[in-house]
Amino acid sequence: MAEDRPRCHGVAVRDDDLHEATPAALRSARRRRVERIAAGQAGVVSRRQLLALGLTRWEIEAELRAERWRRVGRQAITVHRGPLTRQARHRIAVLEAGPRAFLDAWSALEETGLKGFDGPTIRVSVPRGARVFRRLHGVDIRQTRRWHPDDVRDGGVPCARPEVAAIRAALWCLSDRQAALVLCMVVQQGLATPQGLAVEFRRIRRDRRRALVHHVLLDLSEGVRAVGERDVVRESRRRGLPSPSLQTLRRTTRGTYFLDLVWEEWKVAVEVDGIQHAWAGNVAADAERQNALSMTGYTVLRVPLLGLRTQPDTFYAQIAEALRRAGWGAPRSA
Repeated sequence: MAEDRPRCHGVAVRDDDLHEATPAALRSARRRRVERIAAGQAGVVSRRQLLALGLTRWEIEAELRAERWRRVGRQAITVHRGPLTRQARHRIAVLEAGPRAFLDAWSALEETGLKGFDGPTIRVSVPRGARVFRRLHGVDIRQTRRWHPDDVRDGGVPCARPEVAAIRAALWCLSDRQAALVLCMVVQQGLATPQGLAVEFRRIRRDRRRALVHHVLLDLSEGVRAVGERDVVRESRRRGLPSPSLQTLRRTTRGTYFLDLVWEEWKVAVEVDGIQHAWAGNVAADAERQNALSMTGYTVLRVPLLGLRTQPDTFYAQIAEALRRAGWGAPRSA
C-alpha cells in the first residue's frame, strides 16, 4: 500500500525507484506533486502549501528564478507563466488578504457559479480587526462586523454562502438597479431560494437599501402582486393621475383575463409584472393576453415591478403619456 512505501523528505518513493531517489529525482517528484495540487486550484498555490509538501525555501526560489513558477504576491505563487483566470485571481486575492479572508458578495456568487453579473471589483471580506497581509489592485478588502464562521462555505476557495453573498451584494452594489438584478439572477440561476434569502435578510437591521431589498425579496416570493398594484394606485394619485380600477375582468376570443390596472374611460391598461413574469414559462401567456387585449382597442403597458422600485419616474411618465394620447386632460366637447 502507498502508506507502506519508503519516504524521503515526505515524498513516497516506489520500491523499484529507490535507486533513482537522488536529490534531483526527489525535487522532480515534489514538483509534480505541486502541479497536481495546483491543477485543482486554478494553478495557484500558497507558500504554506509548498512548505507543507516538503519543499524548502531554496527550492521555491529556484523554481521562481528558473521562471517555471511565478510570484504573484507574498503568499501566492502560480506554477505557470501564462495569463491568470478569474478563478486564479479569486484565490490569489484571498491568499493575499490573510488567513481569515474569504470571497464575499458578487465575487463569492461568481465563484459559486453565477453567470452574467460583472461586479466592479473582486470583493474580499475579513473579520473586524483582522490583519490584512497585502492589498492588490482590483481587490476590495473590507472588514465586516457581520462576519460569522457559519457564513463561509467549506471547500475550495473560502467564500460566503450564496444566500449570505447575495444579500451583501445587493446592499453593496453601486446602484439600486444592480442590487435588484443580482438578487433576481441568484434565484433564476438556482443558487438560492427566496426563502433562503429572506432568512439571511432578517439579520440586516439597518442599511440605506434595506427597504428596496425587502420589496425585491417579496416580489421574488410572488407575494406582492396585490401590494404592487396598490402602490401604483397610491402613487398615481400622488402624481395627479386619475385612479384606475383593479383586477378588472375581460373576456376575449382567446379566453378570460384579469387586468391589473385599467382606466376604462381612456381604454388604457397596465400590467404590473413581478419578477416571475420574465421567466420562460410565463412569457408566452403574457404575450397572448396582451395581444388579445390590444386587438379590442386598448393601449396596454407592461410595467416591471422592479422598474417601479428603481426608476419610477420613467414608467409613470409613460402611463401619463398613454392617458393623454387617449384623451385624458383634453377639454371635453359641450
